[in-house]
Amino acid sequence: MSSAPPSIPGTSPGRRLSLAGVLRLRRPSEIWFKPALSSVAAVAPPNLLLLALGRLDLAMYTMAGSLCALYAHNRPYAARARALAWVVLGMLGGVAVALVTASLTRNAVVLVTVGALLAAVQKALCDATRIGPPGNVVLTFISSAALFVPHTLGQIPAHLALGAAAGAWAWLVCMAPVLVRPHGPERRATAQALNAAAAYAETAHADPRGAGDAHAAARAGGYAAVQHAWQTLLSLPATGARATTRHALERLVVRAEVALAAPADTDPEPLRTWARALRGTGRVPRTDDGPAVTDELLGVDAELAARPAPLWQRLGPLTPVAVRTALGCALAGYASLALGVGRPYWALVTAAALYQANLTLTWSRAVQRVVGNLAGVLLFAAIAPLAHLGQAPLVLLCLAFNFGAEALITRNYWLGSVCVTPMALLITEFAGYQEPGSLITERVVDTLVGALVGFLAAVAVTDRSAGNRVERALRAADRAREHTARVLAEPEPAPGALEAARRSLAAALTDLRATVDGAAGEWWGRALPQERVVLAEQSGHRTLAAAVRRRAARRDRDTGTGTRAEDVRP
Repeated sequence: MSSAPPSIPGTSPGRRLSLAGVLRLRRPSEIWFKPALSSVAAVAPPNLLLLALGRLDLAMYTMAGSLCALYAHNRPYAARARALAWVVLGMLGGVAVALVTASLTRNAVVLVTVGALLAAVQKALCDATRIGPPGNVVLTFISSAALFVPHTLGQIPAHLALGAAAGAWAWLVCMAPVLVRPHGPERRATAQALNAAAAYAETAHADPRGAGDAHAAARAGGYAAVQHAWQTLLSLPATGARATTRHALERLVVRAEVALAAPADTDPEPLRTWARALRGTGRVPRTDDGPAVTDELLGVDAELAARPAPLWQRLGPLTPVAVRTALGCALAGYASLALGVGRPYWALVTAAALYQANLTLTWSRAVQRVVGNLAGVLLFAAIAPLAHLGQAPLVLLCLAFNFGAEALITRNYWLGSVCVTPMALLITEFAGYQEPGSLITERVVDTLVGALVGFLAAVAVTDRSAGNRVERALRAADRAREHTARVLAEPEPAPGALEAARRSLAAALTDLRATVDGAAGEWWGRALPQERVVLAEQSGHRTLAAAVRRRAARRDRDTGTGTRAEDVRP
């Protein structure tokens, strides 16, 4: 392994809040079409049915359930079923609070306050459960809009029933691919791990000393992909038919781990060949690994019994982000009211969409949101005459923008916003004609107010605990390294012990890198212990490499070849 220190982000606010690269387009997601098609399939039938019945004014309630189809596309189907059910329940819970509040008061300040608190709760829960994109934004958009639609208590059950029915349909849409490719998500996660490990091996061959930023970035990306693959596989059943595929995929992820630990000795081409073979529904490639990998899989089985941290423990570190969200959304809504805007929830949602893991990412999202929304307003102005030809063109245009938003948003958030903005403006016309000029003006004002006030709230609410999280991550990485070294020192470790220790160390190092990156992007945070981080990562990766060589030594012993004793020292 290289001894070159990994790059650590600087702490200069001017450097961190740069505009460079914020609007750069990335390669599209490998499955960009899945959430796009699922969203259209979930939204179209309810909206077309309401159109046929002449009750398009009820579409907001069915959209609440239909938009749940945007979530959990990277999860195995058993985990996806549970996650989607919770998303639907969370969506209905937020809408229920909004409808009850709207039926009890029309005081705009109270409505904005409730919307801001809902946004903070939704943000914290989405981050704590790691539900993934689109996170809290869709939940906040629907619940905030519901706050500003007049209701009576008697209407609430029927409106929630519409949302529940559409949510059930969205659940079926998202689960339908299991009939065609039942192991698709886990095969895809394994292929991504193999490709990331191959990319790291190629980087190591090109830069043997590991002195460049590309080497550190490839290593971090490789470990993150492998960690994601393990999380995906460990969410699968431990027994039954699906477990057979899981065990075959685990062997491939082990090979990716080996490549990460010893990239200079790895040929990337077999890894890419296995990754290509995982596409489609063909047989999972088999590897001839022997007893060493069998022990590795014993360590995997031991991890299945480990319980995740309780939800309340995961919510604790998210307190600064939740406070930022509540304060920023409330102030953005109040500012919009003070300016006389008729839809303050647009400013509230804009602020809610900004908040990321740290201030640097929040700044990037603010720029992307403003650029995307302003471009989207111009697009709406161009298509408004077509949308006003009738309700059918209105619905069809919304479906087209719905598809475009999900298809483009993985390239960059601002590009997806170009489609999201006209779609949101068109949805406001489901209940009746709206004058385009006022819609455009209000949306531009709310975008600018929400982005400005929301970002200022992020600056005001600093995450003082970021440094403490780095210290905890450092201690966890040191403990994991020391435990792995102790196991390495044993002449004959218990079956699976070394593999479980090595994987725990890999997870600790991945968490350390993510924690440091997050803390480095905070505003006026205390100086990070950069030297300790570098040393922890260097020694941790050397220990990982030693564990891989130890396993290779056992394989050589089992096959009659030799390995020198000094090659297995950490």
